[in-house]
Amino acid sequence: MLVQSSPSHSLTIRVRFERRPGALARIATTIGEMDALVGSIPIVKIQKDHVIRDFDIYASDENHEQRIVDTLKAMPQVEVIAVTDRTFQYHKGGKIEIIPTKRLAGREDLSMAYTPGVGRISMAIARNAEEAYKYTIKGNTVAIVTDGSAVLGLGNIGPLGALPVMEGKSMLFKEFAGVNAFPLCLNASTADEIVAAVKAISPVFAAINLEDISAPRCFEVEKRLTEELDIPVFHDDQHGTSIAVLAALRNALKRVGKRLSDVKILVSGTGAAGVACIKTLLEAGARQILCCDRSGALYPGRVEGMNPIKEEIARLTNPEGIQSPLKEALVGVDVFIGLSAGNLLEPKDLEVMAPKSIVFALANPIPEVNPWEALDYAQIVATGRSDFPNQINNALVFPGIFKGALSVRARKITREMRLAASAAIAGLIPEDELADQNIIPGIFNKGVCPAVAAAVANAAAFSGGL
Repeated sequence: MLVQSSPSHSLTIRVRFERRPGALARIATTIGEMDALVGSIPIVKIQKDHVIRDFDIYASDENHEQRIVDTLKAMPQVEVIAVTDRTFQYHKGGKIEIIPTKRLAGREDLSMAYTPGVGRISMAIARNAEEAYKYTIKGNTVAIVTDGSAVLGLGNIGPLGALPVMEGKSMLFKEFAGVNAFPLCLNASTADEIVAAVKAISPVFAAINLEDISAPRCFEVEKRLTEELDIPVFHDDQHGTSIAVLAALRNALKRVGKRLSDVKILVSGTGAAGVACIKTLLEAGARQILCCDRSGALYPGRVEGMNPIKEEIARLTNPEGIQSPLKEALVGVDVFIGLSAGNLLEPKDLEVMAPKSIVFALANPIPEVNPWEALDYAQIVATGRSDFPNQINNALVFPGIFKGALSVRARKITREMRLAASAAIAGLIPEDELADQNIIPGIFNKGVCPAVAAAVANAAAFSGGL
C-alpha cells in the first residue's frame, strides 16, 4: 500500500516544554521516528523555564495524525496545548467569494450600478440577448454542476459533501484561466432533474462544467444538455481526463519508440473517465484497446455485469476477443491505463507486459499499483498524484478548454477542440527535455492554459464549435 506524508494530512500542534538544551530535538526526533515529516517550528512564546512552539507536522492519514498527538501527550515534561488540522483550517469560511469589479463610493455610482441606471442595461439585454456577454458577468462565467454522486476517491457523498471540492475547482478556474466559476451542487437524483435544473440556471453562464456525476447517468446528462443548450457543456471527468491521458501518452510513446496505432492498450475501469479515454484514444488513432472491469475483459456477448455503455465499449474494443481477468489480460500489453480502484495489481504483475511498457495508474488517492515499485517493471510510470513524477491531472485541461471556448463564444466543445487541447499540452515538453519522468507539464506551468486556450479557439473556428 502506498503511504505518503502530505499537506492534506497535516497538523499544527502547539506544545509547551522545558527550556533546556536537547528538549526540542527530543520532540522532533520522536515525531520523525513515527514516520512523519516536520515542517516549520516557530516560537510562540518564551517563558522563564519553558518555551511554547508550533510544530507543523505532515502525516499519511487521520489515524497517523492521532497516533502522533497521543505520543506527544504521553511524553514527560511535554504539554500539548492545542491541535489544529491545517486542511480544515484552510477551508474555514469557504475558499471563494464574490467581489465587485466596479466602485460603489457614493450616490452617483449607486445610481448607475443599481436603480435607476441599471434599468437601461436590463432593457438593452432584453432587446438583444447577446449584450449580456458584454454588460454582465455571463461572458466569463462557468457553472460547475454536480449532484455529488461520484466524487473522486469518495463516492456518493451528496451535494453538500461535494461543495468543498467544487469550491476548489472554482479556485483553479480563477487562478489558472481568470475565469469566474461558481459551484452548483444540486439536490437531484435523476438525469431529468439535473438537466432541468441546469437548463433553468443556464442564462447566467457562458458554459457548463459537469463534475462528479455517476455513470452511466453522466453520459445521458451531457448528451442532452449539449443538444438542448446553446452554450458549451463539458464533462470534466470524461473529457478532461481523456485529454490529459492522450497528451501524456503521446510523449510516453515517443520515449519508448512506439506508435499509437501499433501498441496494445489495456484500460481498467468503465466509469466516465475510462469510457471517455477509450473513445478519445480511438479518435486519435489507437487500434488495439482492451477494457476490463471487475469481471474481467469486456467482449461482445458477455452477460455478467453489463449495461448499454459497456456493451458499446465491447463492440468498439477487444479485436482479439480476449475473455481473461485483468491480470491475465496484461500479457503482451504495451500500455496500461488504470482509471478504476487502488491496489488492483502487485508490481510483479506488470512483468508480463511488453518490453518498454507504459503504466498510467491514475486511481486516487491510491493508484492501481505502487508507482515506485512499478518502475522496476515499466519504463514509464505516471499517476494522478502530486507527490510522484508525471502527474496526469485534469487541471492541465479544463482552465484552457473553457478559456478558449469562451474567448470565441463557442456553442459546443467538439472532438477537434479536444484533440487540439491534448496536442497543445503534449507540445509543451520540448524534445530535448522529454524524459521518462517528464512526459507532461506540471500543473503550475504558466504556459499550459494559454497554449490550450489558443489551440481550442483555433479548432473551434473550423470544427463547428461556433
